[in-house]
Amino acid sequence: MQTTPDSQTPQQCDFKIGQRIHWAGDYRRIGTVKYFGPVQGYSDTWVGVDWDNCDGKHDGSVNGVRYFNSQFPKLASFARPHNLSSGVSLLQALNIRYRTTSTKEELDEMYVLSASHKRVNVQLVGTDKIEDILARFDELPGASLSYLGVSSPGDPSEISKTLPNLKELDLTGNLLSKWQDIDAIYSGLPALTVLNLTNNRMSNDVVGVSHLRNLRLLVLNNVSINWSQVEVLKESLPAVEELHLMGNKIKEITPTSSKFVQGFCSLRVLNLEENCISDWGEILKLSQLKCLEQLQLSKNNIERIWYPTTDDGPSKPFQNLRCLLIGGNKIEDLASIDALNSYPALVDIRCSENPATDPSRGGTGRYALIARLAKVKILNGSEITPREHKESEIRYVRLVMSKPHQNLEEIKRLHPRFTELKAFHGIEDERPSSGPTGPQKMASGLITVTLKCVGPSICEKAPITKKLPATTTVGKLKTLCLSFFKLKFFKPRLYLQEQGSPLHTLLDDDMASLNDAGVCNQSTILVDEE
Repeated sequence: MQTTPDSQTPQQCDFKIGQRIHWAGDYRRIGTVKYFGPVQGYSDTWVGVDWDNCDGKHDGSVNGVRYFNSQFPKLASFARPHNLSSGVSLLQALNIRYRTTSTKEELDEMYVLSASHKRVNVQLVGTDKIEDILARFDELPGASLSYLGVSSPGDPSEISKTLPNLKELDLTGNLLSKWQDIDAIYSGLPALTVLNLTNNRMSNDVVGVSHLRNLRLLVLNNVSINWSQVEVLKESLPAVEELHLMGNKIKEITPTSSKFVQGFCSLRVLNLEENCISDWGEILKLSQLKCLEQLQLSKNNIERIWYPTTDDGPSKPFQNLRCLLIGGNKIEDLASIDALNSYPALVDIRCSENPATDPSRGGTGRYALIARLAKVKILNGSEITPREHKESEIRYVRLVMSKPHQNLEEIKRLHPRFTELKAFHGIEDERPSSGPTGPQKMASGLITVTLKCVGPSICEKAPITKKLPATTTVGKLKTLCLSFFKLKFFKPRLYLQEQGSPLHTLLDDDMASLNDAGVCNQSTILVDEE
């Protein structure tokens, strides 16, 4: 195969290798220039583009000649220069978004960010209202310039005169790549406290950044940044309180001066979701951030969580961390869940979609998680009531007691809170009775359960509440349901409803007693059909 060097460019050139561009007329079709020059067998000049979203036709080679290498097959194509745009300045984009006739789709994108950082659509009704709003750019508190081909700042002094009070700016999906340009934009917006740069492919060289000192919230999702670059950037972010770094393929946390990340003295929220971190040891490098209250780690590759046994840091790890999001990882052992008890301020935990916590994959249910986590007040986004907390702990203790005989040391290892909870709730060991087995004993073993039909052919039947012996087997209860609801030619499937959770536990062991299956007093059992 013949090869044409990637660096070949004509003397007269509007495009540069590495430049970010978009297809003319389609702001969302964005790519990187990889070649500019002739293509064998075709006339005139062509631009070779490596597209972001698999919009191409080949991998950078045509008719046996390689011009460049794309990231993946079918990601590249050649285009005439007039079909591509190198973008516009910030103020040009502002005029495009707010001062030209907009399509319905563009109007849907027109919003400002509220105080709680939620999108609030701008309502433009009639020419008079449009002119009224546009005549007062100097009063605009927030603006969205997402997917408008912004590639340069323009004159910072003009930005400052046009938008002196802009506090919140969304630049998602543009063509920005140089940190110097971000610095220039910020220097023209003295009131800016919120900046969203999601889906801009930023340069690996973090230089020329000095004006970000008043930013409170910075969003750098999918910008191809690693932690070494974050370490350089943090010197310009002394006031940042929220930092979002989703989707950057970060694998390691690499502090520059010690074992632990320093600085970020105001940082309360750190979002590292959808990255590639697998080792909890990397997360512990963040444990000395004193103001950190919320850490988002969902959809990484974390397999195990632990609490460090040695005091390497100047203070206890994650001293003020109140909220931890670890859903969608690869945690298989409940010892990782138990380890969360060691972090002193942790009360809000989201851990769904892990093998250990997903009942549909054989993981433990909500009630057992509540019992294992001593301080948790919110689990998977749902607040835990005092009643649910108490019932979950009692149910958990009784379930452990119903298991085949285990020695005390084994119980302590597998269920660290069992002894504490058993004593706290005054639950005594079951002893064989030598007394009469009359009505009094039977009454003491009864539990109240509510049976609720949810199957499509029986959902109109009213729920019923029954008192049943805790020793009733699941199979027996299925038979009783046929009688209670007067069902014929029906094969029931039973689920134990988990309070506050959309997921329910399938009762599929017909030989297990209700007690063994985790059914306790005041439980609700859903009756479905197979």
